[in-house]
Amino acid sequence: MNSIQPLFAMLPGAAASGAEGPSPFSMLLPILGMLLIFYFLMIRPQQKRQKDVKKMLSAVKKGDRVLTASGLYGTVAGVKDDVLVLQIADNVKVEMVKSAVTGVVAQGSE
Repeated sequence: MNSIQPLFAMLPGAAASGAEGPSPFSMLLPILGMLLIFYFLMIRPQQKRQKDVKKMLSAVKKGDRVLTASGLYGTVAGVKDDVLVLQIADNVKVEMVKSAVTGVVAQGSE
C-alpha cells in the first residue's frame, strides 16, 4: 500500500487539490462534443435528405418518368393523394404509393 501513495502524489494536481476531483462540467465537455459531432455528421444530413425527398414526391405530376424502389421505370399516368398510377408498358398501369418512388428521371411536358 505504501508504494501506491507516492505514485498518486506524482499525478498532476493531486497535491494541490487534495481529495477534490475534476469538475462535473469538464467531465461532460467531451460527451457534449461527441453529441455535436454526431448531430452534424449523422442527424442533420438525414433530415435534409428527408426534406428533399418529400419535396420531390410532392412535385411529381402526370407525365413525369420515375424510378421506383423495386427498379421499375414508369411514366406517371395519374396522381391521387398518396398513390401514383404508373404506366410501365403499353396498356399496363400499376398503382404504387408515392413513397416507393426513389427519383424523377425526366420531367413531364404537362
